[in-house]
Amino acid sequence: MTWDNALNTVMRMAETSLTTLSLFSLTLVFSLPLGLIMAFGRMSRIRPLSWLMSGYLLVMRGTPLMLQLIFFMYGIDLPFSRFQVAVVAFSLNYAAYFAEIFRAGIQGVPIGQREAANVLGFSKGQTFFRIILPQVVKNILPPMGNEFMTLVKDTSLAQVIGVVEISALANKMQAYYVTILPIIIAGIFYLVMNAVVSSCFSLAEKRLGYYHQ
Repeated sequence: MTWDNALNTVMRMAETSLTTLSLFSLTLVFSLPLGLIMAFGRMSRIRPLSWLMSGYLLVMRGTPLMLQLIFFMYGIDLPFSRFQVAVVAFSLNYAAYFAEIFRAGIQGVPIGQREAANVLGFSKGQTFFRIILPQVVKNILPPMGNEFMTLVKDTSLAQVIGVVEISALANKMQAYYVTILPIIIAGIFYLVMNAVVSSCFSLAEKRLGYYHQ
């Protein structure tokens, strides 16, 4: 593989990385709020709702994302493009994981925090946004960071339904040039993206370090 071919590979992967980043970003846009809603449904005192949500979370977390992608693409036959189907499947899958993280974070705040805020005259809204929420965010940052980094790597699964992202392009170019270099370059792209994600979460953890239970 010549230097010109290597440079061409890097440039094409840089262009294709926009698809990967779009899938990553859109998944977070939809799955984070959906996961919070699911978490409240899971913690609901309405037992049928709680049971239903528990069952949904079990199915989405207990089956491979690759199979879910194939199911949404060919089983339901949604009237969407391949990329849009990938966004739907990724969002529903990751919302289930985020729901459990949110639930653990909310239930991890001691009840004494709420009682103390009530004694001090805080309203329910003030208690949640000024006392509970910052602690929840601090508690869930480590597992959220892990999920964000996993999501970066899982975007490669979108190729099973024909979405051309970094990994899919790397496989095609590896077969074309008959060299492992495109795979290595793709790995570097994923590594750089996850390094950025890791740095952002490390910074966030430092800024919230003053919240201690």
